Amino acid sequence: MNASSYLTDILPRVVGYWLARAGLIPPPPPMTLTFSVTNRCQSRCFTCQIWRLYRDHPERAAEELTLAEIEAIFRSLGHVYFFNISGGEPYLRADLPEIVGLALRYLRPGVVHIPTNGLAPERVEEGTRRILEKIEACGRRIPLTVKPSLDGVGAEHDRIRGVPGNFERVLDTLARLKGLRREFPNLHVEVGTVVSTANMDHLDEIAAFVHSLDVESYRNEIAEQRAEFFNQGDPITPSAEQYQRLMRDFSDRTRAATGHKRSLAQLTESLRLVYYDVAARILAEGRQVLPCYAGWSNAHINPYGEVWPCCVLGYDRPLGDLRAAGLDFRRVWRSAQAAEVRRFIRAGGCACPLANQAYSNILCDPVSTARAAALVLRFRLRGKGS
Repeated sequence: MNASSYLTDILPRVVGYWLARAGLIPPPPPMTLTFSVTNRCQSRCFTCQIWRLYRDHPERAAEELTLAEIEAIFRSLGHVYFFNISGGEPYLRADLPEIVGLALRYLRPGVVHIPTNGLAPERVEEGTRRILEKIEACGRRIPLTVKPSLDGVGAEHDRIRGVPGNFERVLDTLARLKGLRREFPNLHVEVGTVVSTANMDHLDEIAAFVHSLDVESYRNEIAEQRAEFFNQGDPITPSAEQYQRLMRDFSDRTRAATGHKRSLAQLTESLRLVYYDVAARILAEGRQVLPCYAGWSNAHINPYGEVWPCCVLGYDRPLGDLRAAGLDFRRVWRSAQAAEVRRFIRAGGCACPLANQAYSNILCDPVSTARAAALVLRFRLRGKGS
């Protein structure tokens, strides 16, 4: 996202979300769509129990949306700016490139983002190449960010992720992605860390290691109890005081490492720096520090066709079921059920530091957007001076 796309695409949407949240107009289509393409996952993470779903209920794998159903949903949805793939492990879907191809055709996103556990380096490399070729064929220079997860260094990562050898496979995945980056300049290679009670005392070590890896950006988000991850009640979330201390140090490292990076990386890192402050305040104050636009600016589709305002509310407060609505997204989006969930959110019935939603909330808040813009300017001036 650059200044031009913000003014021509993002800002008009933001104005629409302000009016819709105030009840003055019907909700426009979302700016950000997250699609959990599968709940299959090879990891056995400390922070997430999603892998247990198909272990306990293997029949549910056959219930995931088909490619034909996905096409019908995307056709009914219209243009989104940010298209986020999620899971499970997204690359376990053999048709992942075709799903992204449908998104390119119908959603016309400005950015595509895919996380991965990095456990299948060859599969990630092949799938990413096919996706990049589809982006190239569509004639638009759309940034693709691929984000392997790293929750520790060496054996610590394997312990937290529950799979021996995971760390070495993540490094292999990163090496393959960086090789693709030389061929496809629109590929942005990231690394992400889930900050939990299992690794919070090692975040400095993890950050120092990641900053030595020559990746575009490094993001972290706090481990949360989410309906999507079936981890309610698990003791995974650091306290507000612990998280505030961790983010002060992490933010200092991010600022020091960002001046020389590409413009997209500078923008995303600036948004993240604002996010870390917002997230810490939410944990400390237990309220929506910024108005939450989940269900207005953002939508989440799960593997079975349910539409959620976000993955935290997930199964508990869905907006509706696409299969029951004839695969018509707008019918769900403007339903009475969706309106009831939005009233709950607008009344402050929930408050969480979910990163994906927080970035949209920041873009919908003029003061927070101005803070991020000031950081971008500072990074660019520093880069020119170095």
